[in-house]
Amino acid sequence: MNSAQMLLAAPEFWVLVMTCVIMIVDLFLSKQRQGIIHMLAMLTLVFAAIITLRGDYLVDGVLSVTAFAESFIRDPMGDVLKVFSFVLLGLIYTYAKYYLRCFKMFRADYYTLSLFALLGIMLLISANSMLMIYLGLELISLSIYALVAFDRNSSRGSESAMKYFVLGSMASGMLLYGMSMIYGATGSLNLVDIARALDSVGSNDVLLVFGLVFVVVGIAFKFGAVPFHMWIPDVYEGAPAAVTLLISSIPKLAAFAMAYRFLNSGLGDLHIHWQGMLASMAVLSIIVGNLAAIMQSNIKRMLAYSTISHMGFVFLGLIPNSAFGFGASMYYVIVYGIMSVAAFGMIILLSSRGEEAENLEDFKGLNQRNPYYAAIMGLVMFSMAGVPPMVGFFAKLMVLKAVIDAGMMWLAVTAVVFAVIGAFYYLRVIKYMYFDDPEIEIDMTAPVDFGAALTMNGLMIIGLGIFSSSLITICMASFGI
Repeated sequence: MNSAQMLLAAPEFWVLVMTCVIMIVDLFLSKQRQGIIHMLAMLTLVFAAIITLRGDYLVDGVLSVTAFAESFIRDPMGDVLKVFSFVLLGLIYTYAKYYLRCFKMFRADYYTLSLFALLGIMLLISANSMLMIYLGLELISLSIYALVAFDRNSSRGSESAMKYFVLGSMASGMLLYGMSMIYGATGSLNLVDIARALDSVGSNDVLLVFGLVFVVVGIAFKFGAVPFHMWIPDVYEGAPAAVTLLISSIPKLAAFAMAYRFLNSGLGDLHIHWQGMLASMAVLSIIVGNLAAIMQSNIKRMLAYSTISHMGFVFLGLIPNSAFGFGASMYYVIVYGIMSVAAFGMIILLSSRGEEAENLEDFKGLNQRNPYYAAIMGLVMFSMAGVPPMVGFFAKLMVLKAVIDAGMMWLAVTAVVFAVIGAFYYLRVIKYMYFDDPEIEIDMTAPVDFGAALTMNGLMIIGLGIFSSSLITICMASFGI
């Protein structure tokens, strides 16, 4: 390991060191000074973003550089996803601090576990070998298993954590089994070497295709795509809102990176095999997610099924195996992360009375109580429904264009039909906020940083919609377009 390789992984090393520092500092802090932990975690994210944005490796037209026996890759796509992970986690910390203090759960464990999850996300984004993919994936999973059970007084949280652990372990086992078969067929763990080996092995090798099926199952589970979605509603509902806030956003960025690295960099020549699998899961996810969400009265479960349908749209961009499709899919997953963080931020705001705002009825009359926050939630719902000029509309438009360009008009038509059907449950929230009278009085005052974060979230949703070309250009440039 030389200094050049260390420099390429500088953001990862920084996050690792600061996480360890936070763990040590916490040992010497009293309960009254726990706010220092939050400050250190935010500084960790700020400097990690600065280190990542420096991009010292981008010289002489080089777009990507590998390190650590080519198991780690640094490229523009990875850097963009990492920076947005830092931004989203910064918003998450701002919302979570308020929640954790209201529910008397403010402990350094939340920050250390989430930073370890972030480290796993960063490793997964930059993974260039199956070994690195698995290490990053397990670091994320183990951290999130513990976070789901963060509320030690909640039996529901413990139950959700156990369900997630059992199903997640099964998915990890299937992914590992698929990796072992691909290794047996190609003789390599490195994704680039696997892609080269496919020329000699052939795309119809039974062992290779069988391994591909298990890999796609593992990817689908991490996305939460149908039929591997069973864990999402239970985990979203059972976990504390501050944890659901985390689970619903930045791990999706890592899941996209894993899918791209695996399916394009390593198994691109098997496109004829995995295209049909992704297409069927995309359609099922959009149909099941939207129809099931309509029947929910619990907003966390409604957003869980909404996530499933949105991940179906992300799959649409992956199906063509084109640079434009990958750029559209990356754009969609970033946009979804922004919308999801804002939605759960509003749930946390309404949970300030010491009881989580889990029911849709909790949003009744929100406009009468606080028109400003009602407007922000309205922006979020309209964006998730795909109403122009919100950023969610352009995200859907981009992935639909990718599948239409690939000649799959039936996929685009199906997606549009069920997106229109799914708009019902988003508009139902709008109806509750603006046309119903409040059933209970809730204190809507929040700390200045919380209100500022929600404002920034709302501005990102409307601003990135009106000026959509900026983020689209960044995502497309990551794939050389």
